Amino acid sequence: MGNLFGTDGVRGVANADLTPDLVLALGRAAGHVVAPDGVVIVGRDTRISGPMLEGALVAGLCSSGVDVRIAGIIPTPAVAFLTTQHGADAGAVISASHNPVPDNGVKFFSRQGYKVPTAVEDAIEASLGAPPEALPQGPGVGTAESLDGAEESYLDHLLGSIDESLSGLRVVLDCAYGAAYSLGPRAFKEAGAEVTVINAEPDGARINVGCGSTDLAALAAQVVSSGADMGFGFDGDGDRVLGVDERGREVDGDRILALSALRLKDKDALTNNIIVGTVMANLGFRRALAERGIEVVTAPVGDRYVVEQMVDTGAVLGGEQSGHVIFAEHSTTGDGILTALQVAEAVAASDATLSRLAHVFEPFPQVLINVPVKRRDGLEDAADLWQRVQAAETSLGADGRVLLRASGTEAVVRVMVEAADEETARRTASDLSDAVRSQLG
Repeated sequence: MGNLFGTDGVRGVANADLTPDLVLALGRAAGHVVAPDGVVIVGRDTRISGPMLEGALVAGLCSSGVDVRIAGIIPTPAVAFLTTQHGADAGAVISASHNPVPDNGVKFFSRQGYKVPTAVEDAIEASLGAPPEALPQGPGVGTAESLDGAEESYLDHLLGSIDESLSGLRVVLDCAYGAAYSLGPRAFKEAGAEVTVINAEPDGARINVGCGSTDLAALAAQVVSSGADMGFGFDGDGDRVLGVDERGREVDGDRILALSALRLKDKDALTNNIIVGTVMANLGFRRALAERGIEVVTAPVGDRYVVEQMVDTGAVLGGEQSGHVIFAEHSTTGDGILTALQVAEAVAASDATLSRLAHVFEPFPQVLINVPVKRRDGLEDAADLWQRVQAAETSLGADGRVLLRASGTEAVVRVMVEAADEETARRTASDLSDAVRSQLG
């Protein structure tokens, strides 16, 4: 697998790259690094490989002397919340988020509820290759038991994040057959909304397949046909969400951030009038907020990098175009259900529709092409390719930009181009994608 950790933990094809043997060793190493003789809370999504890898991770943690509390199928942000609520030393989630069904992964949270930094991941990886330590025996071996009341505690936390009743709102939720299948609908119903739910079975053989945040078509059709006020599509582990307005149009992370930033500013709650976005944030989004006195501070792609930048700058809001959104007052990581509740509350508290609140800027045409490659770590040294990028940026000028980056979770290079018109964006992205295939494919 090369370097074990990517931008969101360890990921690979379950039982091929990510074997039970590897996950057992990973759990043992992580136990020594993040929670020596402590407590770790473990959750997972619905993937069919989840129980297999959960057993391996729990065994590894217990083997290092860690006591494990198993939360079962639950959204990733719930594990972050429960870790802090219970005073655990760390949290761990078995999930590959939005990735295809065969994939799975493991990611870790600190006792403060943040994704562990790179230095900690490096220490875990180094511990994997270190000579084995003497393992505990007898009463020193860790225990494992279910974490009672995990879902109810997290539900209370979600409902506590909003002040307005959602009564009168008609909402459609696409739960992507994933970890939000239960808590998403429960949260909206208990908040007072009239809820229609699709793809809400805990079916790990269909997680993210033609549904949820990776494919909004069914959600948009249901919103329009039912006359709903809005819809939300979660990803497999519930840490991100994309919306659909009453007209069936996508409300991506940039639009969610924009409407949330303006609402916080109106309430005089947007500290320093800054938010954090990523290098993927649309130029139209950046310029529209700048015109309203709000600065978008840039972080690398990955919600943990967004959070790090938020902590450094004191920002209370940050997120990604892909739907990871962090409200610092309520969460330490991207939270799809909480974000959806915040958007719904913004509509409930105003006389405006979601389309009016969300479409406050005209996005620059943006084309994103994922190019499969043999080695994603070869991008940095592809000198000829970077010369092509520089030439493209010069041609686009101030009204466009190019972003090439290796995925941290898949063997692809992402080619993103923005331009003043769609034809230029598509042509430039296509040319650069061909160059990536030629040099790295």
